[in-house]
Amino acid sequence: MADVFDKCSNWKDYKIAKATGLYPYFKAIEASHASTEVEIDGKRIIMVGSNNYLGLAGDPRVKEAAHEAIRKFGTTCSGSRLLNGTLSLHEELEHRLAKFLNREAALVVSTGFQTNLATMAGILGRHDIVFSDRQNHASLLDGIRLGYATEKRYRHNDMEHLEKLLQDADPDAGKLIVTDGVFSMEGDLCNLPKIVELAQKYKARVMTDDAHAMGVLGEKGRGTAEYFGLEAQTDLVMGTFSKSFASLGGVIAGPFDVINYIKHKSRPVVFSASMTPAAVAAALKALDIIEAEPQRRARLLDIAEKMHNGFRAMGFDTGVSVTPVVPVFVGDQVKCFRMWKQLFEVGIFTNPVIPPAVEPGHALLRTSYMATHTDEQLDRVLEQFERIGRKLKVIPETRPTSYTPVKIARPGTYVIRNEASQRWAAASAGLLADRGFSLEQIARMTPGEVANKLFDAVETLTWRAANLQPDDLKRLSTAPLKLWEKRSGIRNLPGVLLEKGANFFMKNGTRPEA
Repeated sequence: MADVFDKCSNWKDYKIAKATGLYPYFKAIEASHASTEVEIDGKRIIMVGSNNYLGLAGDPRVKEAAHEAIRKFGTTCSGSRLLNGTLSLHEELEHRLAKFLNREAALVVSTGFQTNLATMAGILGRHDIVFSDRQNHASLLDGIRLGYATEKRYRHNDMEHLEKLLQDADPDAGKLIVTDGVFSMEGDLCNLPKIVELAQKYKARVMTDDAHAMGVLGEKGRGTAEYFGLEAQTDLVMGTFSKSFASLGGVIAGPFDVINYIKHKSRPVVFSASMTPAAVAAALKALDIIEAEPQRRARLLDIAEKMHNGFRAMGFDTGVSVTPVVPVFVGDQVKCFRMWKQLFEVGIFTNPVIPPAVEPGHALLRTSYMATHTDEQLDRVLEQFERIGRKLKVIPETRPTSYTPVKIARPGTYVIRNEASQRWAAASAGLLADRGFSLEQIARMTPGEVANKLFDAVETLTWRAANLQPDDLKRLSTAPLKLWEKRSGIRNLPGVLLEKGANFFMKNGTRPEA
C-alpha cells in the first residue's frame, strides 16, 4: 500500500548535494552591512544575489519608520483586512500607491506571491481565458489554477504564438493577457507594445507583474508600462514590496471597481492576516525615497551596464537581459554549482539556477545589483568571476578581442532584450547537446585527469537523476532492451542512481583537485 510520505523518503538529491559539498540553498545570513555585504558562517561576503535593487533595506530612514510603527501599532494586526486587520497605515499606503502608479485604486496584500493569487482568484472564472507567458512567475501560474479559468500559455515573448492563441479563442469569452514585466531569471522585458496591440485587437485585458520593474524602470520608477509609455493601455499592474520597497507585501492597482471586487471577493485577501504595521510603514517610507531620489535608479542602471559589459569583456554570456538582473551563463549544472561554491568561498554570494527552473544545459548564476554597491565591491566581483571562470573553463584563457555591448533599459530607450549568442539561444531552447570524449582522448589523460572526469560523470549523472525530465525518459526508452527490462523492475530509478552516487562520494571523498 502506498504511503503519502513515500515521495519524501525517496527524494535523494538533497543527500547528494550534501555529500558532494555542493548544496547552495538556505544559507543563513547572520548579519547585514548596509545590505551590500552580509555575514554567513562568521565570514563577510559581497551580496550580489539580492533583489534589494535600490539598497533601501538597510536605509536608516526605512528602519526607523518600521520601529515607529511597532511602537504605535504593535507587531501584528492579528486578523484579516476584512475584519479587524485594516490600519490607517494600510489605507495611506494604498492611496499613495494609487497616486504614484496613476491608477484609480490600489490594494496591498501580505506578500507578492499572495497578491498574484488574490488577483487571479478574484477576477478569473470558469468561462474566462487567461493567456500567460511560459516564463511567468510561479505565483501567476498558481493563481491562474486557483481562478479556474482556461489557461493558454504562449512561448516566451512569442507574439505570433500569442496572436494564434487569441485568434483560436472563443470570441465571447472574457480574456486576460498576463505577463511578467521583467522576467526574473533572464532579465529581459515583455513585449508590452505588441501585447497591448493584440489586446486591443482581440478585446482582451492586460496585466503586468512588475515585481522586478517597480522602482527600477521608467522615469519615475513606475515600472514596465511607464517605461513603454503605455500606462493608460495596461489595465492592471502588480508589484512587490520585498524588492525596491525594502519590505514585505504586494500591491495590485487598477480600476476602482476591479480592485474593490478583489478586496471583497478574493479568498486570499479575505481569509489572510494583513500586512504587519512595520512592513506597511517601511514600504511607505521607501515610496517617499523612490519619489524623492531618482538618482538611485540612475546609479542602479549605471551599475547594471558596468556589470553586463564587464562580464562580456571577459567572455561570459549575459544573454538577453537589459536590467539589473544579470544572468551569467555556465551551461552544465554541475559546473554551475562548482562555480557558485568557489565564488562563495572567496566571498561572493550568487544564486545558482538549474533545471527545472531553466532548460537542461542552460544552468546559470543569477546576479543582481543594488544602487548602493560600491565600485570597489563590483570590481572585486568581476575579478573573482574572471579568475574562477577561467579555472573552470567557463570562459577562454584570453579575453575576446571584441564583444557586443549591452543596451540597458533606460528611460526613452524602449529596448526589450539584447541579442543572445547562439550558444545561449540553443541552451534556452533546450537544444544544447552534451559533449562526450573518446577512448583515444582518455588514453592521453593522466591518472588525475581520468579521476576528475570520473567525478564529473558521477556528479552530472546523480544531479540529472534528481531532475529526470520527459526528454530524459524518452532517451532512456531507446536504451538496449535488456537494460530497459532491468529498469522496469526498479520502482524509483532517480532515487537508485542518486543513492549509488552518494555512496561513491561517501567512499571516495572529494575530487583529486579539491
